[in-house]
Amino acid sequence: MPIALRPTHAMQRTKRQDPAWRQRVFCALASTAALWPLLVLTEFKPWLLWEPGALKPALRFIADFVPPKVDGEFLALVARETWRTVAIATAGLTLALLLAIPLALLSVRVLSVSGLTGRMAPIPAVVRQLVRWLMIGLRSVPELIWALVFVRVVGLGPTAGVLAIALTFAGMLGKVYAEILESDDTHPATSLLRNGSGRLQTFLYALLPQSASELTSYTLYRWECAIRSSAVLGFVGAGGLGQMMDASMKMFNGSEVATMLLVFMGLVWVADRISAGLRKWLE
Repeated sequence: MPIALRPTHAMQRTKRQDPAWRQRVFCALASTAALWPLLVLTEFKPWLLWEPGALKPALRFIADFVPPKVDGEFLALVARETWRTVAIATAGLTLALLLAIPLALLSVRVLSVSGLTGRMAPIPAVVRQLVRWLMIGLRSVPELIWALVFVRVVGLGPTAGVLAIALTFAGMLGKVYAEILESDDTHPATSLLRNGSGRLQTFLYALLPQSASELTSYTLYRWECAIRSSAVLGFVGAGGLGQMMDASMKMFNGSEVATMLLVFMGLVWVADRISAGLRKWLE
């Protein structure tokens, strides 16, 4: 009968040792060395939060959050502004879709008839590149900057928030839509184009059935992001819950701010549940 050999201490230590530990340690040290100049450049000093001159006012302001304000008249006002926040996000995303879908279809190479032979014709190639540059320009400007511009143009109110979300999100949606459509199997689309189908027919019958679930999932995610953005835009006068929260913070009314924060967290949770439910239904 063969005798089982007991593993020695050296063998156990070798077995437990991570063979890639040197590379992991090197990557950690290299990342730290690369990050340190960035922290110095941004003057990142978190220990300043614990200084008495900064800590006491912060704790005093947080203490004012308890208890949240639950006055009936105030809650009715919060409910109205919450609904306005959702309306701003939904209207802005709807306008963004109206811009993003044509931009995405124009920038997708697989829908180009001239690209079937290999290299695209000069005019379609230039149009495609111009559309891509337009989407880069739209998403390069944050919605907060667009809101500041539109507040000057159309005045204070939800209109500025809707337009700001529409332009920024149009660039984001158009770019991601195009990438999703180009990442799927392009053989059905190519076959339809070669047999005389139009671009719109090719999109509806070849690309869309493959990508519908992913496109819908991303659109719902951007709707949730639009709700958060609409609250932030309120701080520059674009209306909604954010504008009301800005007024309460300027008055150092912590109880009102606490109520609006709780409502906003609930609003984001509801949006997340709706998105998850729709994604599950589509699957």
